[in-house]
Amino acid sequence: MEAFLDYVIKGLVSRPEAVSIRSVRRGGTVVYEVRVDPADMGKVIGKNGVTINAIRSLVLAGGGKRGQHCVVEVSEAGRR
Repeated sequence: MEAFLDYVIKGLVSRPEAVSIRSVRRGGTVVYEVRVDPADMGKVIGKNGVTINAIRSLVLAGGGKRGQHCVVEVSEAGRR
């Protein structure tokens, strides 16, 4: 799933070298923490959140096939 996120997110942004993805287990949930350059936040989120919601839906469905509950969180690089 991390490779899928890496491919999709890097394809959307202007600065793919600034993208970092980390997976963290919280209880029974796998949280993918995606960090992007502040200038690329709008591209990842999309108008009215359409792009990030589509990405989240695909990750949730892919995780469900593997028996995992997956969540995607996006933040600017350098922030926690």
